Amino acid sequence: MAAPTSRSSRSASPGERNPDHGDSHGQEREPEQGQADGRPEAPPRSLTAKRFIVAIAAIAALGGALFGYDTGVVSGALPFMEGHFGLTSLSEGVITSALLIGAAFGSLAGGRMADALGRRNSLLWAGAVFIGGAVAVALAPTVAFMIVARFVLGLAVGSASVITPLYLSEIAPSHIRGRLVSFNSLMIVSGQLLAYLVNAVLAHWEAWRWMLGLAALPAVALFLGVLFLPDTPRWYISRGRPDEAAAVLRRTLAAADVPDELARIQQARHLEADAQRGAWQELQLPWVRRLLLVGIGLAIVQQITGVNAVIYFAPKILATTGLGTNAAITATIAIGAISVIATAIGMSLIDRVGRRPMLLWGLSGMTVALALLGAAFHLPHSTGVSYLVLGLMVLYMGFMQATLNTGVWLLLAEMFPLKVRGLAMGAAVFVMWVVNFGIALVFPLLLDAVGAGVTFWLFSAMCILSLLFCKRYAPETKGLALEDLEQELRKAATESAPGTATEG
Repeated sequence: MAAPTSRSSRSASPGERNPDHGDSHGQEREPEQGQADGRPEAPPRSLTAKRFIVAIAAIAALGGALFGYDTGVVSGALPFMEGHFGLTSLSEGVITSALLIGAAFGSLAGGRMADALGRRNSLLWAGAVFIGGAVAVALAPTVAFMIVARFVLGLAVGSASVITPLYLSEIAPSHIRGRLVSFNSLMIVSGQLLAYLVNAVLAHWEAWRWMLGLAALPAVALFLGVLFLPDTPRWYISRGRPDEAAAVLRRTLAAADVPDELARIQQARHLEADAQRGAWQELQLPWVRRLLLVGIGLAIVQQITGVNAVIYFAPKILATTGLGTNAAITATIAIGAISVIATAIGMSLIDRVGRRPMLLWGLSGMTVALALLGAAFHLPHSTGVSYLVLGLMVLYMGFMQATLNTGVWLLLAEMFPLKVRGLAMGAAVFVMWVVNFGIALVFPLLLDAVGAGVTFWLFSAMCILSLLFCKRYAPETKGLALEDLEQELRKAATESAPGTATEG
């Protein structure tokens, strides 16, 4: 099956049955059913496909926006919760990390649900839990209730962190897959920026409950929007529903390309079914297990390099330099703004530059920024030093969001074979959230124990180790259809482990 790996999205009639009836521009030589006037269908069909894909991305990526908002909003709420509940550094860490341990289990549940119930139905579940969790967190009367409510909210955050990029990667045409999946990363940082803006406005009234509760509004939008979405062609094929798969493909590809794309998906599915039955058994295959370990490594890399310490505790970090609470909360808007800008830049480059170069260049820049940031904390406290620290945090976040964050989420959505994609991505993201949990729990204690300077030097050292890991193991997935990519990664993993028994 030698179909091209990246096809144009030029379109033809949705009712077209024979690709030989159209020319290379999508115009038909004879009118087909539903096209009695015989007019060229390419321009309007192309526009319809584009609108359909944009609508899908906008609705599904609300899950990313909620992910970003619910993880970012705590940075502004914590200073006021500290006074309301009498929090210590440990209890701050527990409240912050409760969402993250929930997200770890949610990512596992999300991967399994995505495979069993479908990507669309799983997003519906996440939307419902987002709504209930946001309301519960906002109304929490005690610390214990707050911890439980944030754990429940974390279940939705974790499941959305798996399902949303999985859904987008499987429904996107291959030539725009990188940008479309990276749009989820853009929505995550946009959600964080929105959280920082809301925090800055409501900080004047110390309205931390409103900060937390406003997440219910986009959650309702997600739930209602997903009701109108289809599932992905690849999931339909995995459930023996090729007609529904073809119907979705006809809305995203030229009709002439649909048969080849269906054949490619079905062939990949048959290869997996022949190789081994059962997703857990599939993970025991040497080449799949190797890919899973690389995916888990990438998930760890994304966390140990310090991004979420900055996202969750930016006001606390700035306060250590002498900046006041309200000023520190307002200053974090700059971190959110650069995250959005940098992610947009990363989206525009990822399909041209490639995944591996982005990771390597980004980690190099992050290493330098964190080393300088650690040094800045050894300067005497002053307003100038506060803004120097803020500037270096912005520089670090620019490198991080444009490269590592965008690249890791995209690779995790692309690199696993169809039969275990939901399960394997769920496992990798589970590890990501567990490491995130550990960092959020320990970071306030680490600040108290060794100071911000040493803490950020440790993160810089982690960037160096991560750079070595990515240089050795990170795959390149640019420009390949998911099914062709599966064959390439199978071959590469087998060749890199000589003497290992192969499958199939």
